[in-house]
Amino acid sequence: MSLLARLFFVVVLLVGAARAAETPPRLAVVIVVDQMRADYLVKFRPYFGEGGFKRLLEGGADYQDCHYRYAITKTAAGHATILSGMHPDVHGIIANDWADRTTYVTGNAVEDSNSPLVGLPPRAGRYANATFAAKAGRSPRNFLGTTVGDRLKARYGAAARVFGVADKDRSAILPAGPKADGVYWTEEGIFVTSTYYRAELPDWVKDFNDRQGAAQHFGQTWDRLRDKELYDRVQGPDAAPGEETTAGLPATLPKKVGTGSAPTNAFYGAFDRTPWNNEMVAAMALRAQEVGQLGLDEVPDLLTIGFSQPDATGHAYGPDSHEVMDTYLRLDRTLAELFAALDTRVGLGKWVVVLTADHGVPPLPERVQAEKGENAAGRISGGQLDRHVISALEQAFGTLEAPLFWVLRDNSGYHINPKALAAKNLPFERVAEVVATALRTHPQLAAVYTRRQLLSREPLDAWGEMMRRSFHPARSPDVFFIEKPFFQIRAQGTTHGTPHDYDTHVPQLWYGAGVKPGVHGERVGVDDLAPTLAGLLGVELPPEAKGRRLF
Repeated sequence: MSLLARLFFVVVLLVGAARAAETPPRLAVVIVVDQMRADYLVKFRPYFGEGGFKRLLEGGADYQDCHYRYAITKTAAGHATILSGMHPDVHGIIANDWADRTTYVTGNAVEDSNSPLVGLPPRAGRYANATFAAKAGRSPRNFLGTTVGDRLKARYGAAARVFGVADKDRSAILPAGPKADGVYWTEEGIFVTSTYYRAELPDWVKDFNDRQGAAQHFGQTWDRLRDKELYDRVQGPDAAPGEETTAGLPATLPKKVGTGSAPTNAFYGAFDRTPWNNEMVAAMALRAQEVGQLGLDEVPDLLTIGFSQPDATGHAYGPDSHEVMDTYLRLDRTLAELFAALDTRVGLGKWVVVLTADHGVPPLPERVQAEKGENAAGRISGGQLDRHVISALEQAFGTLEAPLFWVLRDNSGYHINPKALAAKNLPFERVAEVVATALRTHPQLAAVYTRRQLLSREPLDAWGEMMRRSFHPARSPDVFFIEKPFFQIRAQGTTHGTPHDYDTHVPQLWYGAGVKPGVHGERVGVDDLAPTLAGLLGVELPPEAKGRRLF
């Protein structure tokens, strides 16, 4: 062979290899575990089996110091950020719900009365002596961003298929994006959608609901996967001060789910706290993959999966509970089955998965108090906080005649009522400063920021810059507050929504096609996930996406 021929042969090999390396995965799977703290991967790792979390940790890329870069860490905001790379100041999903700044009526992040639910039978006919208002419709219309799925559809059209499946509506709708082919979430133990996506529920979803809906678990008992002594050693006692004992479930494991002769509305609420919920979501996701033929041709597809049950369980019992540990040991098995099915259906090395969370969570305040002292944590009364602010306003400006009101608390902030300003002939900034001063004097709050500060170009401290990224002028309140670490506005259980590390620090695990295994210690953001996945799939995100490509 001549030298020229040899050189030509080498060039052909190199070009072929380069093109092979650039070939996108046939299927990208994005898994969002609601309320999963990053340290769970360390704490529970010795007790995971093979094929689930360990497969990701040992064979994938583990970004161990991954955080949200905005302040109000709520479920809807996280799900809107994960596949857009945008923060709430851009995509507009500032919380799970918020008050309209004109009417002060609170609406859900994915609420849309013009998109009624599809697939939910009339509830009044299923529950004796029960009447229900029609549930508002759902869609992504409040979302102002662009997702990886949207960009896939823009490049490949109908050839690229995008599906979203989750327990919560917002967890299914927001990651999949406005252009998704199918989005399904659960209402009362069955999967539904809305008219935004299609006029009728597909037959395959109806069949799944009949065969694998929540009702199959009625009357069953949730117990620990491993010996109780192991849970005691890792998590502490099963029953702990501060746990929430609602939803008709006992405070400790085992828990019988459902009583009587048939499922009731209370049963479905209890079911949402059990690991069976995750198993149902995973099974539905695999059914969607099968029906949608995701990953079976050369055009990349996207499947988003939201496991919402850990959030319900974590809120009720806290991150140090037996229930949370058992949730993750069982979720580990569910993931192993999911990944094995993808190997068979799509092909090993032809799919990629990234796993993350929408936020973390702090321990129960009572646990922190027991370990660090009574003043180290606590519960804030929202009513008392409101009275503290209103008292300061009345002292400064006098009382208002009903039905006028001074302020409305909304998530981590207060709206100032313009009608109250008009009645007292007061400038907005003066009233805002009185509210801010009152909040700054509250002993359980750590920081306060006003609308003027967030809209200005003046540099703020680290929390202030994070609050800027949570602030959407048309939707957000006028004065914001941040609780001190381990203090929260909740009477029982625990909650999230702050810029503290226990709320912002979440996993980011990559595995599969195009991913080089390794452990990474540098600080990264959840907003880096979307640009990285977009790069793997060969699409570009809009410039409003703030993250960077990790590889």
